Amino acid sequence: MTKLQAYLDRIHITHMEPPSLAYLAKLQAHHLLAVPFENFSVMQNEPVVLNDQWLVDKVVVRRRGGFCYELNGAFGWLLRELGFAVSRISARAYHAESDHFSPEFDHMALLVQLDKPYLVDVGFGELARQPMALPDGTTEDVGGRYRILPINPSHDEYHLQKWQPDGWCTQYSFTTEAHEFPAYGPMCEYHQNGPNSSFKTQAFCTIATTTGRLTLSPDSLTITTGEHKEKVPITSPAQYSTWLDEHFGMRV
Repeated sequence: MTKLQAYLDRIHITHMEPPSLAYLAKLQAHHLLAVPFENFSVMQNEPVVLNDQWLVDKVVVRRRGGFCYELNGAFGWLLRELGFAVSRISARAYHAESDHFSPEFDHMALLVQLDKPYLVDVGFGELARQPMALPDGTTEDVGGRYRILPINPSHDEYHLQKWQPDGWCTQYSFTTEAHEFPAYGPMCEYHQNGPNSSFKTQAFCTIATTTGRLTLSPDSLTITTGEHKEKVPITSPAQYSTWLDEHFGMRV
């Protein structure tokens, strides 16, 4: 079996198709339902290597997830192998509590060129599950409503926003400039080893479901169905390991 076919099997895609928006949307949705967003490598001090071979091996052979650089890095490889025109772009996460954006290359997303450019992201936790067209695309799914807002098109700046009860909330700012893996190296290193990295706080694993989301922390499993959340306590390490295997397909 080729590595490409193994990747498609990993995300439960049965056959290859020519590049199209419909196929891109199918690939993105399947990836989010099959590959978790998790930080076990960071918590276990396993260095993340930003190259296609290491990233695809982790997702496909080791059947793991990862954070943005890993998930969007690997997914970008898959899309290129399938004939899509795809580039890595930099995004800066917005922190509403302090009203500021994180540094450049804090987040990796993807831009896919079809009839127009589409923002694609499988590495931000809860986010849009479908490609979003530039310059002002919108989408809605079980996780919420999303839109792209052009901020300064002459300077190539856009905001990805999510609808909240009090209005549209920016998730991150991004540009369409393409970047190679080395550009993300310093921020990837910071998220792995920085003293204030949120990825070093505690282990977590989260994955999209057809009705919402599952999120595993050291002490509970949170089951999100639409707007309803149920938190189920974890009573033993054995239970934690069982749920990690059953719900996320992982053994760490």
